[in-house]
Amino acid sequence: MKQKIISFLSTSKDDIKNLCTYLYEHPETSYNEFKSSEYICDLLHKYNFEIERNFLDIENAFIAKKGTGHPKICYLCEYDAIENDGHITGHNMVTAMSVAAALALGTVIDEIGGSVVLIGCPGEYLGGTKGTMVKQGIFDDIDVVMLAHPDISTCESGASSAIIPLGLKFESEHKLSFLNKNDYTSLDAVLLTLNILNSIKKGFPDNLEINSIVSNAGYTTLLLPSNSEIKFCIRASDTKTANYAYDKIREIASYVTKLINIPNKFFLYESPNKELVTNRTLNRLFSHNLKENGIININPARDIYAGLSIGDVSHKVPCIHPYISIIENDTIQYGSLDFAKATISPFALKQCITVATSLALTGTDLIENKSLLNEVQTEFSNIKNN
Repeated sequence: MKQKIISFLSTSKDDIKNLCTYLYEHPETSYNEFKSSEYICDLLHKYNFEIERNFLDIENAFIAKKGTGHPKICYLCEYDAIENDGHITGHNMVTAMSVAAALALGTVIDEIGGSVVLIGCPGEYLGGTKGTMVKQGIFDDIDVVMLAHPDISTCESGASSAIIPLGLKFESEHKLSFLNKNDYTSLDAVLLTLNILNSIKKGFPDNLEINSIVSNAGYTTLLLPSNSEIKFCIRASDTKTANYAYDKIREIASYVTKLINIPNKFFLYESPNKELVTNRTLNRLFSHNLKENGIININPARDIYAGLSIGDVSHKVPCIHPYISIIENDTIQYGSLDFAKATISPFALKQCITVATSLALTGTDLIENKSLLNEVQTEFSNIKNN
């Protein structure tokens, strides 16, 4: 099977290169990935994948399948870019690696049994759509999920932050300022909330951070502020701690409302993300295949400050999110225009094919060796139960 996968990727690497280059040259912002989604789906159709576009009525999402039954090996695509900067975090390469892995595993899936699934997930920069897919039960029937991410160094899969993007709005009556100067306003409620939060932060856990901004003060010279808003970014090492902060903010807002009689309303301004829980057994298996295929220098697990929507998935099914170096020039910084350009270099394409081979072989190992899959799932169950 290994030779078939290697041979397939060798003969189809132009398709993978063209995919990566097309996405680089046609960057689209979150939830506007129309051309990107269409190009990816057309390529999958060429290789006889069964495709559902606008999956779950999410525009530009898709699910593609090949094979039947279990084990079901799933890869994920992210293909949004940042306005005016393009693919500075390499989502074009994320997609290229995942598509190549799915196509490669798809060439042998009928011989070894099981299924390969590829899911297109738009809008990652705005919290992503994976959380919605989790709530819809899409991953309930999946055995493992893998997504490799381009970077400036190769690292094993680690953890990410839990993020709650919480909005709080206070609303008071519309009144003329010069006639009602002693009345409490929505802006008073906002400032009081922030002052109380500031005063009690000393007692918060060390692994918790809350950043806030007054996103709307609702102020004019003639009218009292009647509609004022705060946006909080709650960031923690785990969801339990993030929820602790969420509850505290709700308590403060409730107290402020009771104290000065200004109603409040909470909302999420982006999708929240749980922390990524890496499956160590799956991570070890992928790293072994990566070394077998020529990427020897793999750094220890990397924990990142950012939130990842795959974190939600990792609480539902065994997951990995390793990082892969795509640069030869160590002066290139991640998140730069030079990094975006590096995603379409010959070296990046070579890394892409190696990673795709390793991802596909990891899927093959899990399908052919039930004890390996059982080990992955046992670890997942133990963590979940604890």
